Amino acid sequence: MEDETQNTSVTAENPPDISPWSPFRHKMFALLWVAIVVSNVGTWMHDLSAGWLMATMTPSPILVASVQAATTLPVFLFALPAGALADIVDRRRLLLIVKILLTVVAIALASSVYLGVMNPWLLLIFTLAMGTGAAFIAPAW
Repeated sequence: MEDETQNTSVTAENPPDISPWSPFRHKMFALLWVAIVVSNVGTWMHDLSAGWLMATMTPSPILVASVQAATTLPVFLFALPAGALADIVDRRRLLLIVKILLTVVAIALASSVYLGVMNPWLLLIFTLAMGTGAAFIAPAW
């Protein structure tokens, strides 16, 4: 007769050792995680720098506060339609398309600042576009 204490099979009473790092063993998860972290850092950099840029371009507190409103208002306006769209279309394709569009917007924003053509209204338009992209990405995740 086999000794029950020697049985090392995985059961409900004896779950396997699970590490919080175990999902990183999957290449696709690790790549996706890195992409999300890089994307979030870029978003946070934009949020900080857009407010700072607006504060250096104009002393108007309304325009400076409008940067934050332009970032978050699209989430309020587009969350439900974006969620419905994410349910209808292929989510991976939606994420890729929106991320590509956000990259184009970010390059246009950086180019406008570099070329010296940035003004408060253009900054608000770019920030609104970035917020709209965020509103369409969140439900797809």
